[in-house]
Amino acid sequence: MLGSTTFFAAMAVMIRIASADLSTYQVAFFRNLFGLLFLLPFLFRDGWRLPRTTQLPRYLVRCAIGVASMLCGFWALGNLPMAQAVALSYATPLLATVAAVFILGETVRMRRWSAVVIGLVGVLVIVRPGSEAFSAGSLVALGGALLSALVAIQIKQLSRVDAADTIVFYTYVFWVPMSLVPALFAWEWPQGITWLWLLLLGAFGTGGQLLWTRALKIGEVSALQPISFMQLPLVAVAAWLLFGEAPTRWTLIGAGIILGANIYIAHREVQLARRAATSAPAEAAKPGE
Repeated sequence: MLGSTTFFAAMAVMIRIASADLSTYQVAFFRNLFGLLFLLPFLFRDGWRLPRTTQLPRYLVRCAIGVASMLCGFWALGNLPMAQAVALSYATPLLATVAAVFILGETVRMRRWSAVVIGLVGVLVIVRPGSEAFSAGSLVALGGALLSALVAIQIKQLSRVDAADTIVFYTYVFWVPMSLVPALFAWEWPQGITWLWLLLLGAFGTGGQLLWTRALKIGEVSALQPISFMQLPLVAVAAWLLFGEAPTRWTLIGAGIILGANIYIAHREVQLARRAATSAPAEAAKPGE
C-alpha cells in the first residue's frame, strides 16, 4: 500500500508538471493512453484473449462519469495548491457512503452518519466558503470527488458480475477514446521532455492501481486506509520543494478531520463485513441459492 501511495503521489506531481505545457484534456488523454499500454502486459500475461462482459452499456456510463471526474481532479492538481487538491479528493469516501444509501440501498447507522458529517465539516474548513480565501476552483475539486464517489458505486455494482481485471480493461478501453474527444479541441503536440512526464504519468498511474488492488487482496481496508493517506504529506513535501507551495493551516486542519472520518468509516465497514461473514455458512445453506 505504501508503494501504491507513493506512485499516486508521483502521478500527482507529473500532472502538475505536464499541465504547465498542455491542457487538462490532453494530460488526461495521455494518462489514459500510456496507462493502457503499461497495463496490457499485466492483463494479458496468460494469453491475448479479450475479457467477456454483458455490461457494455453500464461501462459506457461508468467511464463517461469517470472521465469527467478525472478532468476535474486533473484541473484541480494543475491549478489549485496541490495539498488542497489532494485533501479535497479525500471527500470521495464520505460522498460514496452517502451515495450507497440512495443508489445501493445500503443501511448506514448513526455512527457512520456522524463520521460523514464530521468529514464534511473538514471539507468546509478547507474550502472556507464566504471568506476571502474561498476559491471557486475548490468546487471543481469537490465536483471531481462527487463524481468519483458515483464511479465507486458503479464499480461495486460491476464487481458483482465481472472480474476485477475485466473492469480495469474495459475502463481503459473506453477511457482512451472518451478522453481523446475533448483533447482534440485543445490539441497541441507535446514537446521535448514533456513526453517523459506523460510517460511517467501513465506508468505511475497504472503502477499505483496495480499495487492498490494487490494490497487490498492481502490486507484489511481498516489497516491499509491510514497508509493510503500518506499521499497528502508526500504531495505537500513535493509541492513545497518543486513549486514553493506550503499548505495552509486550514488545509492541514481540514485534511486531518477528513482523514479521521474516513479511517473510522473504513474501520466500521470492516467490522460490519466480519459480522456478515459469520452468518454466511447458514445463509449459504438455504435451498435454491
